[in-house]
Amino acid sequence: MIRLTLTMIVITLLSACSTKQSDSITLSGKVKFPDDRFKMYITQYRDGEKVVTDSFQLAEDGSYHYVMNTSLPGEYNLDCQKWQSVRFWAEDENLEIDFRGQDTAKIKIKNPPYVYINGGDKNEVMNHLNFNNYRSYQVMIGLSQGVYKATKDIPEKYGEIAGMVYGVTGDDDDARTRFLAKEYADRNSVLAVVNRLRDKTDKELIDATLATLKKTNPSYPPLVKYIKDKEEARAAAEKVKLGKVAPHFSYPTPDGEMVSPADYKGKFVVIDFWASWCGPCRNEIPHLKEVYEKYHPQGVEILSVSIDKKEADWHKALGEENMEWTQVLAPKAGKQTMKDYQFSGIPFIIILDKDGKIVAKQLRGKKIDEKLDELLAK
Repeated sequence: MIRLTLTMIVITLLSACSTKQSDSITLSGKVKFPDDRFKMYITQYRDGEKVVTDSFQLAEDGSYHYVMNTSLPGEYNLDCQKWQSVRFWAEDENLEIDFRGQDTAKIKIKNPPYVYINGGDKNEVMNHLNFNNYRSYQVMIGLSQGVYKATKDIPEKYGEIAGMVYGVTGDDDDARTRFLAKEYADRNSVLAVVNRLRDKTDKELIDATLATLKKTNPSYPPLVKYIKDKEEARAAAEKVKLGKVAPHFSYPTPDGEMVSPADYKGKFVVIDFWASWCGPCRNEIPHLKEVYEKYHPQGVEILSVSIDKKEADWHKALGEENMEWTQVLAPKAGKQTMKDYQFSGIPFIIILDKDGKIVAKQLRGKKIDEKLDELLAK
């Protein structure tokens, strides 16, 4: 009886060891048209920044077989030699992913085909999410071309019609994402879907999906991190609501003088977050010059905050644009600034009142004039 009991214990321990989740997975596949100038890269967004976590070379025949550490499970991106990429869920599923690779056409266009992941249940979710995003992009390209052709004789109508069309496609994309969240609420990788939902419109669905995950694995690290990040983001968003004092910063001008929003107390100030590489930002500058000429005599200031990564690019743009108002450069490509002011796209333009409180944000064009007229009339 004792011998039998010991045998059962050994079998149980061996079984437990064999089913214990490994901290690694295998990525394998083949690239049809390799580009030996570049490696395969595995990246992940961490705190809003794209980080390279792994890289490896292809074999001579274009194949690869790579063991990836998954001690930090979650959504990653596999970049195929800078020609294609695919988002995948790294946790406990070995994955086989084939790529076409570089474009072999005479005229190369960066619009690669859809990439399918051969894996398990978690990456079935990623396949659906990736396909939705792929088709949304293809539809956007087609519609953009159609709208351009339809309005080439009336260019002033392009923006209006394009806005309507993009609004419909955006709504369709959101609806598909919500469907995936409901359909796969019991799979860990649904967090990749939830990340693309909107707090304002989808809070009930987000909460329901998270509740489903908590039932099965309340201490699941990606879930814990998602909840923590969301709590921090909501707290940050609260700080930049209309009527709140603008978050503090102090950044250098080209001459090294430190400037902050507090320096403008007693005046209305338009703050323009921009960068030299941002086309829409540069397109907005001529109108900001008109705003400065019209409203500066009335006590309105403008402060441009660049999130350029390279100081030389910033200086070059300043020389080209010749803006009269104060210019400052945020450190580390504005990473902390974007977090504090809760924006991900530029130009991001806000207005502060004489007490340094945010009274308007996400303004462009004539909306700036309208808000300043309203403030100055009081």
